[in-house]
Amino acid sequence: MKENTNYFEVNKATWNKKVDIHAKSEMYKMDAFKSGRTSLMSYELKALGDVNGKSLLHLQCHFGQDTLSWSRMGAKCVGVDLSDEGIKLAKQLNGELKLDAEFVCCNVLDTSQHISETFDIVFTSYGTIGWLPDLKPWAQMISERLKVGGTFYIVEFHPIIWMFDYVDGTSKMKYHYNRKELIYDEYEGTYANQSSKMVSKEYGWNHGLSEVVNSLIEAGLQIEYLNEYDESPYDVFPDLTQLENGMYKIKDQLFPMLFEIKATKK
Repeated sequence: MKENTNYFEVNKATWNKKVDIHAKSEMYKMDAFKSGRTSLMSYELKALGDVNGKSLLHLQCHFGQDTLSWSRMGAKCVGVDLSDEGIKLAKQLNGELKLDAEFVCCNVLDTSQHISETFDIVFTSYGTIGWLPDLKPWAQMISERLKVGGTFYIVEFHPIIWMFDYVDGTSKMKYHYNRKELIYDEYEGTYANQSSKMVSKEYGWNHGLSEVVNSLIEAGLQIEYLNEYDESPYDVFPDLTQLENGMYKIKDQLFPMLFEIKATKK
């Protein structure tokens, strides 16, 4: 992955800046989280069920709230993230909350170079695969880190969402569904604090559902299900309306907002 080193370094610098802003944001509800509130959403809770006593690897964990939420439910967790500031805060929270999660700072594609154990569950969620240029090494790493019979689960924003450019509170269709070329974006603010003066510089890639599914199959995983949903748990796109159940939908919505995949290593 040497040809992509600079892209990852730029993204890492941006995510390092985001950590403090996000930790103080209303979206991440840090005080409530420290008091016992879970950061996990209904999709992943339903999909993975009782994790007590299971080992769980959380990919691209940011500053570890979801990792620590699984830990509170009795899972033996390891979280991985590119941002050393994110991992630093995750370790701090782990100690403060007296949990036993572990955290590793590395590029997610290099996870197997840093972690040799295998897990009952590999988990990743919401805004993760778009940071990766190629999903084949990602899927191969997931297979390497799963025990035979282990479960991989991803819940992620739908590829159609990433066909749009979100500028000045508007949505303009700009990118191909299966775009192969790199996308560079530079803007003020972050999804958790849009009024922040921080400048985000980000490199990303679009991945259609067929690429996601086929990369997992080629890596030896058996797909249990693929579901698509019109509702998102996060208010991170323009013109969203909050529903009675707390979820968000796009005004005049014509396409899904999320997909989830559950797979098993055979």
